[in-house]
Amino acid sequence: MKRFFVRVYDLTAFSLRFFKEALLPPYEFGEFAQHLQNFGSRSFPLVSVIGLLMGLILALQTKPTLERFGAESFLPAMVAISVIRELGPVITALVVAGRVSSGIGAEIGSMRVTEQIDALEVSSVDPYRFLVVPRVLAGTIALPLLTAYADLLAVLGAYVFMFVSGGMGWQLFVTSTISSLSISDVVPGIGKTFFFGYVISIVGSYFGFNAAGGTEGVGKAATSAVVFASFLILIMDFVLVKVGILLFE
Repeated sequence: MKRFFVRVYDLTAFSLRFFKEALLPPYEFGEFAQHLQNFGSRSFPLVSVIGLLMGLILALQTKPTLERFGAESFLPAMVAISVIRELGPVITALVVAGRVSSGIGAEIGSMRVTEQIDALEVSSVDPYRFLVVPRVLAGTIALPLLTAYADLLAVLGAYVFMFVSGGMGWQLFVTSTISSLSISDVVPGIGKTFFFGYVISIVGSYFGFNAAGGTEGVGKAATSAVVFASFLILIMDFVLVKVGILLFE
């Protein structure tokens, strides 16, 4: 237990340092653009598949139940609200955490065990500002965009299923979907992904920065980054859902 709380304390201090370093020059715009591409565009294929399948599976599982109550027409609204408020942000964050957080942990961990971070310090370059800040900024900005993209594909996947299985027209589907959504659905759903993106990047950076023990330590850093980031995403989701209810309902 003592070891766990020490880890939590170190991660908290490491995380809070970001808000100080991000405001101070020099600003690594080149590094930021590179990591934004890695975090965002390279995640598009995986997010595309997950988003489309999410809508298809949700519609497939829900339609028989709604048919029993004669409420099949509510399926577009149910899918849209479920995906945009909860499933889209959380599933996208967990999927991206598995790809990005482990990658950050392994990349920075490799730099730590091969003494490249020590070389940056000797060269009077702040490794935190150079390695961590651009990655965290890129993750914080990219994840909301990926989530909005995944939500759109999930709704599209639900429409494809409804069209194939029941012949529901596009206009009816879009009208039902839009009329079911409100600002209290969209803002909390997309807004909390800024926090998820921050968590994914900062956790991966933390475990990479503290890697030790050669290649085995790099593997442990990558694994720990995914596990801890996923755990924090779920905990943070619970807290943010409660905050969203207090603010918007």
